[in-house]
Amino acid sequence: MRVALVNPNRIKPPISPLGLEYVGEAPLAAGHEVDILDLCWEEQPEEAIPAFFSDQEYGLVGISIRNTDDCSFATRESFLPGFSSIVETVRKHSGAPIVAGGVGFSVMPEAVMVNTGVDAGVVGDGEFTLTAIADRCQGQASWEDLPNLVLHRKGVFRRNPVSTVPLSRIPPMRRTLVDNRRYYLEGGQAGIETKRGCPMGCVYCADPLAKGSSTRLRPPKDVVAELERLLGQGIEHVHTCDSEFNVPEDHALEICGEIIRRGLGDRLHWYAYCKPGPFSRELAGRMRRSGCRGINFGADSGDERMLARLGRDFGPGDILSAARSCRENGIAVMFDLLLGAPGETRESIARTVALMMESGADRIGVTVGVRVYPGTRLAKEVQREDLRKGLVGGCDLRDPVFFLEPGIAPTVFDQLDALVGKDPRFLFFDPERPDRNYNYNANQILVRAIREGHRGAYWDILRRVHDNRKDR
Repeated sequence: MRVALVNPNRIKPPISPLGLEYVGEAPLAAGHEVDILDLCWEEQPEEAIPAFFSDQEYGLVGISIRNTDDCSFATRESFLPGFSSIVETVRKHSGAPIVAGGVGFSVMPEAVMVNTGVDAGVVGDGEFTLTAIADRCQGQASWEDLPNLVLHRKGVFRRNPVSTVPLSRIPPMRRTLVDNRRYYLEGGQAGIETKRGCPMGCVYCADPLAKGSSTRLRPPKDVVAELERLLGQGIEHVHTCDSEFNVPEDHALEICGEIIRRGLGDRLHWYAYCKPGPFSRELAGRMRRSGCRGINFGADSGDERMLARLGRDFGPGDILSAARSCRENGIAVMFDLLLGAPGETRESIARTVALMMESGADRIGVTVGVRVYPGTRLAKEVQREDLRKGLVGGCDLRDPVFFLEPGIAPTVFDQLDALVGKDPRFLFFDPERPDRNYNYNANQILVRAIREGHRGAYWDILRRVHDNRKDR
């Protein structure tokens, strides 16, 4: 059977559809034919779609929904209307079942299905479910009993039981289904996954909803073999797409050790998302020897009370220790802050900014306002009468809704300006600050820097542009 996979993500700088590429390898390995319609590169999607489907007849269409909105408190732009238009156009030119998947879909599947009109969706891992659908369709058998499916029949939603498969069973990732070289040249980096799922208890995070609340590990040899394939394509800058690369730490150490064993550390320049604590000096050293150039730590806050409110299990001392370990090993450090959650005060913000300055971090990303995803602990919290007034963007959590603590809302931006001043290390998720804009979508400074040859994590590119360094 021929399977068509559609990437509707058109943000710039372009981000390679890693999940779609991973999913595509599974039906291919099972003997099906897989073609990808990558709308990222199409100037006129409404013309590209009919042209694509006129060339071949497909028995199944998959569409990947990575994000449902731009995650910006300032703009709150939903991507669902655009996805709906794409699905509608596909429907006009193909009679095949249309199945949605991806992280964005998995977080709020019913809302996405209502908005887009897809026939079904896959929550969580898509590799084996999509392959099983293709197998059943080829044999003209019913497939609606398969695990991980969400169905909308006769006005009623049904979620089938979720099944997870050991990641050692996914086929080798050849990294040839999409034009990764072009994504690298125009997007500055490639992505890779070393694990799925997150056991952390962060009140706001939707990752456990999308990928599971237990950590499932890919064999380190499989991960590093994939890195070698990317290097073979001339792709030298890579970013891990895990929630926390260092959870668990022994797996992270094994991956670094395998990179070093294969002699790739001098050729590879990679970045990771990590948890600030525990983060050992041993891991920092091994990450640097294996080619790690920078780490983005999800610090969220520098205030002990707020860290506890957010469900984090580390403290301010762990944040300082992680920064110190990285500095000692020549790894650039980015701390991501999430300000404005329930209980935030002017005092907690002041303590957070003071800790960031003490840490010596190379960059600090400041996000004001917390995205409220349905199904999270935060979503339950903000239903309380005393917290509802902190919601921005309405009360329907299927829309881009944020929470900003009412007690700080009138003064938070003025306070940050006073505390931060002109310190260039602080980046804001605010398109009105072009020189310090941490919103990567349509960030022209980033687009221009990548065109000029900068590569790596976007925060690190912005750092080097400001410092006038082109460390490729």
